[in-house]
Amino acid sequence: MKDITISTYEIMKRFPTEQAARVYLEERRWNGEPVCPFCEKKARIHVRKVDGYFRCLACNEDFTVRTKTVMERSHIPLNKWLYAMYLMVTARKGISSLQLSKELGITQKSAWFMLQRLRESCKGDGEILLGVVEADECYIGGKEANKHESKKLKTGRGTVGKTAILGIRERKGNVRAMAIVGTDVKTIQDKIREHVTPGSTLCTDEHTAYKGMPDFAHLEVNHSAKQFVDGMAHTNGIESVWAVLKRGFYGTYHNFGTKHIQR
Repeated sequence: MKDITISTYEIMKRFPTEQAARVYLEERRWNGEPVCPFCEKKARIHVRKVDGYFRCLACNEDFTVRTKTVMERSHIPLNKWLYAMYLMVTARKGISSLQLSKELGITQKSAWFMLQRLRESCKGDGEILLGVVEADECYIGGKEANKHESKKLKTGRGTVGKTAILGIRERKGNVRAMAIVGTDVKTIQDKIREHVTPGSTLCTDEHTAYKGMPDFAHLEVNHSAKQFVDGMAHTNGIESVWAVLKRGFYGTYHNFGTKHIQR
């Protein structure tokens, strides 16, 4: 069955109040039977008179559905948290803290705080990638023309003065992006082996740094010859990641920075 994204109208209708959002989150987190996030016991949970609060009689700790989540110690209503999650995963080109603040009716500082926590929670568990994996490099840095005269390197165009970023994306899955000291064979291949499971299928462009890795099935497309897709071989997924990343640096969405890039 094909996945269908619900509309903004439907999500607002489903979670019109914080209580509706709280009940939904409690059901999703505990499946109707609260579990203490401190001692992880569920046999002796007392429901307090205040809606949404529980007390564990085993460890004598109070908790709510927010406890030990990205929403902990936040005064932003839960229905706004759910709406922020919805906007974050459905916005094709990302969402800025300024746009989110307008959508939720909160300050930009609060919106930035929400986005930072949500992005942090999306980092994953550090497992290496597998299956069909795309790899590509890009360069991030200020344009020479926009620099003060004293800051210009005056050594040419293109990648001068920019940081090389290697991106690896699991087809329809997780992404790894990291700053690298160069795009030579050893640097790139060491990072590929560190983040990709042996036996995976590696899709890249014609860059020579990706050649000669017998641990992977290597498929490549020749961008210089205007070839961008050859059956299963393409790097469209990781290139879409670069599009969003660069838009964050050079476009509207200034709140996405190098904090999300490994060094």
